Amino acid sequence: MKISGIEIIAFRYTSRVGRDAEGHAHPSEPHDAVQTLTRIATDEGADGYCFGGSREMARLANEILVGEDPWNRERIWQRLRQYQRLAKTALSDHNIGVLDMALWDLAGRVTGLPVYKLLGGYRDKVLAYASTMCGDDLPGGLDTPEAYADFAEMCQKQGYKAFKLHGWMPPYGPDPKRDVAACRAVRERVGPDMALMLDCYHDYSREEALYLGRELEKLNFTWFEEPMNEHSVSSYVWLTQQLDIAVVGPETAEGKMYTRAEWIVRGASDISRYDVAHGGITATMKAAHLCEAFGVRLEVHGGGPGNLQVLGAMGIPGGYYERGLLHPFLDYEEQTPWLKEVIDPLDSEGYVHISPKPGLGMEIDWDFIAANRIGE
Repeated sequence: MKISGIEIIAFRYTSRVGRDAEGHAHPSEPHDAVQTLTRIATDEGADGYCFGGSREMARLANEILVGEDPWNRERIWQRLRQYQRLAKTALSDHNIGVLDMALWDLAGRVTGLPVYKLLGGYRDKVLAYASTMCGDDLPGGLDTPEAYADFAEMCQKQGYKAFKLHGWMPPYGPDPKRDVAACRAVRERVGPDMALMLDCYHDYSREEALYLGRELEKLNFTWFEEPMNEHSVSSYVWLTQQLDIAVVGPETAEGKMYTRAEWIVRGASDISRYDVAHGGITATMKAAHLCEAFGVRLEVHGGGPGNLQVLGAMGIPGGYYERGLLHPFLDYEEQTPWLKEVIDPLDSEGYVHISPKPGLGMEIDWDFIAANRIGE
């Protein structure tokens, strides 16, 4: 079997999620949006799919990968990583991740197995935490500490056993005291048994980050994410030494698993962080095995089928699946109309079950895509 081509399928859909000036997601009026689907085809008729990718990515990937054996995922991943040095846009970590996940999806479709079984299955369900959008100025949205508490209570009633706040960020913030007020309001509302986390503004000073961490300790929060610029590794070494609460990171720092290794050996965080947007399933499993070797927990960042499949195969394991981003004005399960069914339905006990269907477990709605497809 050989790769015969990489195709980008683009289509329109109606979205109710917009972006602020800083790029953070918030509810918006319904508007047209574009989604892409990457298809890797083979000369034997087997295909693999992953949502995401760009035409620029596909053009270069066709030059590099046509004629390659799709079973050689490690060889392909290493070739893409090497090409990335001079093609950082077309072969961004995200785009390499899309190609890698499409190859894993292809393998699952050919064998009839879900990816987590191909990786070496560990579990078929994982606890989810409700992960909020960032704070806003929408009355009744996430505009006050009390609004966060209302939403946390709502999520608790839905079955979630854990809840993560994303605080106010530009253009609505930041303010460490306001973040703490929201965290305190949530803890008082949901009681002592719900696990709580904070992912706040990513560019606080050392003093502000230390203040936040110490206040979160008083509230018995489970972990604390990305309060400072992640390029300042020494700042995270300093912060981790000062706090008892688990510091999680790096989240957005470049460098794939190599950067995570440096953070681990320098003691810059207590829990490591990785996801398929940093190079795909192949890269995320490398990070998982790295963490396992050092006895460090890995918490997977973000949701989606790729991250969910990885969580099913991690023997460390990561404690939670990040389900979101959530907001009281949005129905999370209506945000992927290109799928026939939600990839990560939540059960009454707060678990997300990993699909046993082949590949990434996606039931793609081809009729929806055909009706909304955008021409070449």
